[in-house]
Amino acid sequence: MSTPYRIDGLQYANWSPKIFAQMAEGGVHAVHVTIAYHETFREMVLQVERWNRYFEQHPDRLMMGRTAADIDTARATGRTAVFFGFQNPSPIEDDIGLVEICHSLGARFMQLTYNNQSLLATGCYEDEDPGVTRMGRQVIAEMNRVGLVVDMSHSAERSTLEAIDIARRPIAITHANPAWWHPARRNKSDAVLRALTARGGMLGFSVYPHHLRDGSACSLQSFCEMIAESADRYGAENLGIGTDLCQDQPDSVVKWMRVGRWSKEIDYGEGTADNAGFPPMPGWFEDNRHFGNIENGLRNAGLSEDDVAGIMGGNWYRFFAENFVPE
Repeated sequence: MSTPYRIDGLQYANWSPKIFAQMAEGGVHAVHVTIAYHETFREMVLQVERWNRYFEQHPDRLMMGRTAADIDTARATGRTAVFFGFQNPSPIEDDIGLVEICHSLGARFMQLTYNNQSLLATGCYEDEDPGVTRMGRQVIAEMNRVGLVVDMSHSAERSTLEAIDIARRPIAITHANPAWWHPARRNKSDAVLRALTARGGMLGFSVYPHHLRDGSACSLQSFCEMIAESADRYGAENLGIGTDLCQDQPDSVVKWMRVGRWSKEIDYGEGTADNAGFPPMPGWFEDNRHFGNIENGLRNAGLSEDDVAGIMGGNWYRFFAENFVPE
């Protein structure tokens, strides 16, 4: 039995025809793809150009996603709808007017921070977290107005709680796990997850090994039991998958993700000096063909068919439908 939708809340793969074919084989109807880490506005536009070429060259596999209805078109035609997102607010630079421009170019998610302090809020690797800034409050209001979802996946505790409270619309944590399951700095506290879901926000569970209990050796059973426990705590309707799949990326990309232009030194972030590259994925989820493993694992963890269908994509679909459009 397959679920109506399979939607991934976050990937940053080294895109190729091989991966596009694997998405089709895995029945992935939609994916939120990162097109900016530290890029300026103009550099981000170059990534939009790159994706326009992908859409042109692979019309049988891909289509651009702007609304939830595009997911239905993709599913009906055997394609994957691609939704753009930023892991940092750098593409809006210091210009609030660019929020609307980015949305018009197809951006549907923007993190207020990556790991560091930004003009908008505080990242999870800072020692102090003064919360959402004056500009951050204004940008959240503008994002709410145009339909650009606030994403706090890499943000610090106070900033995340304040963003949830300030936003008029639900926000998302597209790729993270509960800290009570695995206390990685990037994972989220019970207080954050309760506040997020109480306001209708979404959590996408990450399969990135640094976010998993036992890392690359994490079992499918452990992962799915964590999701079942989260459903009990927060409600299954607020949960989805956000794999954080970085398939086929060279280890040099980790340096760009963590260091960007802000430092002359290596920032190892979630890695170590001995292992600063990408960790191996768990054997039960190595690429897009393995979404069925998670689906079956959720059933084995005791979740109902309706809850499984929601977590595999139905909940993201509803969230997209409600939040990608202007107020």
